[in-house]
Amino acid sequence: MGFSFDFEDTSKLSVPASLLEQVIGQDEAVRLAKLISKQRRNLLLVGPPGTGKSMIAQAIATLLPAPAQEVSVLHNPAKPERPFLEVRTRAQIRQAAEALGKPGGTLLQPEQVPSFVSERLGLRCRACGRFSSADDETCPACGKQKFRLPAGPFDDLVAAPDEPEREDMVHTTRVMDGKEDLVVFERVEGGLIRALEGKEMARLQKSDAQLPRNVLLGVERPAFVQATGASETELLGDVRHDPYGGHQQIGTPPYTRVVAGAVHEAHEGVLFVDELISLGRLQRHLLTAMQEKKFPITGRNASSTGASVRVDGVPCDFILVAAVNTSDVRRILSPLRSRIAGNGYELLVNATMPDTEENRMKLARFCAQEIRRDGRIPHADANAVEKMVEEARRRARAVDQTAGLSLRLRALSGVLKTAGDLAVSEGAPLISAKHVQSAIERGKPIEEQIASRYGTAYRAAMSDLGVSRSNTEDKSIG
Repeated sequence: MGFSFDFEDTSKLSVPASLLEQVIGQDEAVRLAKLISKQRRNLLLVGPPGTGKSMIAQAIATLLPAPAQEVSVLHNPAKPERPFLEVRTRAQIRQAAEALGKPGGTLLQPEQVPSFVSERLGLRCRACGRFSSADDETCPACGKQKFRLPAGPFDDLVAAPDEPEREDMVHTTRVMDGKEDLVVFERVEGGLIRALEGKEMARLQKSDAQLPRNVLLGVERPAFVQATGASETELLGDVRHDPYGGHQQIGTPPYTRVVAGAVHEAHEGVLFVDELISLGRLQRHLLTAMQEKKFPITGRNASSTGASVRVDGVPCDFILVAAVNTSDVRRILSPLRSRIAGNGYELLVNATMPDTEENRMKLARFCAQEIRRDGRIPHADANAVEKMVEEARRRARAVDQTAGLSLRLRALSGVLKTAGDLAVSEGAPLISAKHVQSAIERGKPIEEQIASRYGTAYRAAMSDLGVSRSNTEDKSIG
């Protein structure tokens, strides 16, 4: 093999906690990721599949600060089809929660409020005037019922004799500076009474009367959103159909049917689009969202009741990380590519890396990382990892015609997982070199398997049709 590792198995290797440090062989991409997260630039990654483009995008998202804004749509009583849009910061959300949760008012002792108030709240005996707990129906001092006055001749016609007349809240008025003001006395824990004046009651009523809201983007949302192969509604949002047309009594209010798209969900974060050209005509909408940093949400189906609903100005200030294969660069919408390059970077990712001791160790760490991430296969011994390095070297020569180590890590991960499954099937405690070799043989592309079994694609096709091999001996196509 020409080299050997000094560890027993991959369980002894440490894996970096940072996703960015787990990216191997892409030093320039790592450098750009740090810069992009700081400067909020866009990035176009070009290269073959399986070389870590999506991991680079996820790594950028981990470097961003947590989202600071909550985006909601609120009911518009005057015109329900045009819901209000509200954007709140974390500080505003916290202030609103504190305002709603803060009870307000003044805490008083039962002796400090008018006697009729403490009596109605069950804290003062109506017979002797002594104070006691509201839970006591009988006064501890005189032994009489606290909550009722002495029975009159018609008392049994007015109130049931076994039903106490204790109240939890008493409304009354008082005159201050020649003006009558509403005062509410409320019994609270600890035998105290909370007094709420007119202004405080108005505040509580205002908070209770707040417009109903539909939170499209909460502040605890993820910073990484993937929109690979997204449909129009998935990318741009939608308004769900209501079979009752949003009828006031039996329908669903329009604001509750508004759904954010990926461009909105990625607000303040990263929007990752692999195979960018798969968006087709939607690239133009993506360009608009990038330019305006806002994009309206409306019903996308003209025959749906959601088509009449529209929310303008929904924020979508995201970092775009797009990825394409080398052969597909020319198919990117020109203005979109210009927008990416004008406020970001284009990078051709590496398909190989030099065959050095340091990089071989990085591949070993990658094996440990993939085993732990999979969680269903055993660790690999040192010989198995050395076999994986040999396979990476072979693939660099065969696929990329380069002397080095292949960075087509998705394919290498597939070999490792197949080897792990073989080890599990045998009950082996570790993945060994023989498991890796078997996985390499089993993991050959279907084209190689056809060539090995039939010799040519033509003979394979004739076999599908049931034509005997002797009739095809003189036929062949590449």
